[in-house]
Amino acid sequence: MRRLFGSVRSRATLGAALVVAVALVAAGAAVLLSLRSTLIDQAGNDAERTAQNVVAQLNLGKAYDQLDLDDDSPVQVVAANNTLVAANDDLERISGTATDAVKPQPQTGGTGTGDTGTGGEDADDADDDPTHGVGEIGEGTRFTDGSATIDGESADYRFAAVTMEAKGRGPLTVYAGGSLDAERSAVNTALTVMLIGFPLLLGVVAAVTWLVTRRALRPVEGIRREMAAITASQDLARRVPEPDTHDEVARLARTTNETLAALETSVEQQRRFVADASHELRSPIASLRTQLEVGAAHPELLDVPGAVEDTVRLQRLAADLLLLARLDAGEAPGAKRFDLGEVARREARGRENVTVRADVVEVAGSRSQLERVIGNLLDNAQRHARSAVTVTVRTDGAWAVAAVADDGDGVAEADRERIFERFVRLDEARSRDDGGAGLGLAIARDVAVRHGGTLTVGRAPAGGALFELRLPQDRP
Repeated sequence: MRRLFGSVRSRATLGAALVVAVALVAAGAAVLLSLRSTLIDQAGNDAERTAQNVVAQLNLGKAYDQLDLDDDSPVQVVAANNTLVAANDDLERISGTATDAVKPQPQTGGTGTGDTGTGGEDADDADDDPTHGVGEIGEGTRFTDGSATIDGESADYRFAAVTMEAKGRGPLTVYAGGSLDAERSAVNTALTVMLIGFPLLLGVVAAVTWLVTRRALRPVEGIRREMAAITASQDLARRVPEPDTHDEVARLARTTNETLAALETSVEQQRRFVADASHELRSPIASLRTQLEVGAAHPELLDVPGAVEDTVRLQRLAADLLLLARLDAGEAPGAKRFDLGEVARREARGRENVTVRADVVEVAGSRSQLERVIGNLLDNAQRHARSAVTVTVRTDGAWAVAAVADDGDGVAEADRERIFERFVRLDEARSRDDGGAGLGLAIARDVAVRHGGTLTVGRAPAGGALFELRLPQDRP
């Protein structure tokens, strides 16, 4: 069960079914309530019309036993003290009105049925006088719910109560019932249809959602299988299939392939870096070992200066590799502020043929890393300069600029980006006696980028190379 509902397709199907179920229940309840209210109002209107018809007959002075009463609906005429004075002939039982009596009580006097107290002459006079029996009808109609049995058939009714003040008869209340059978039948029919139709509709929604989700997630499953195969084979050259759509799944596939390409490039760079580092370390270590072995066998032949030089080269290379590893790991440069011009003057101190023109320019970051950048640029310039190296520190808007220029042969335009790659040395500088391991400029650019700046190379006024380091003065 946990595995079943652990899939996106199952959760989507269940979620859609639940949403539709809630919507159907809410809509069904609203329909039933509206239908019931409408039908009850209709029954009340029918009852009110029947009651008003009886009131109109009473208002015309008809005797109680002469009233034309609807045999299909229960009707009561109730006098003061809840005395029943008129009702359907077939009425057997009633509830929900002022009295449950079904047989009228005999009336005396001029307001009766004509059995006593009123002669035929008086009756004729009443028919000739249109004002006889005219009464006042009460305002408003009251409604109650009850039941009644007419001619052996019982049913529920909506009763309307209309009051009037009849002349010579006193206050009267007419109760008439409107059948609620139509309301009960319609509500029951609608409820039955809902109980049968709603589950079927939910089944259709769930099935459609399951199929649509399956179709939509099919490319995702293909991506998952391919990623599992790539993980198992460790072949980063493989790519996941990209569907011919323009939806989120297609963008996911493209992003995954871009990530795989970046990962492949990174792994390849790491492999090349390890291979180049091993190659660069092998030479000074082999040379140092040879000198030490010769010195051990023939002390008089030990080249101490050469051994020291190889040791220094090995130490610098190890330091460069360690700094690159820290940069690749995302080491934060810090936010301490210091004078970039003072850093340039300090790094140029003791070097031959180096001229410094530095203003006071404050930047934020790692002082030691930026000292390394300026030092590497000066080392590179001195290796290629003919006679002079110039260092300039100035401001350019919101930027701090440190420029190192030499009067050498410069850097060909085609090589101006390649020289910043790791372990890259141009042909004229391949000799390890003249150049380093090809890490100085790569380190310098990495440090510049991580400080929010740039490091570029161009042509100096004297014809040599011009390296320009640009750093933001207000780095966040």
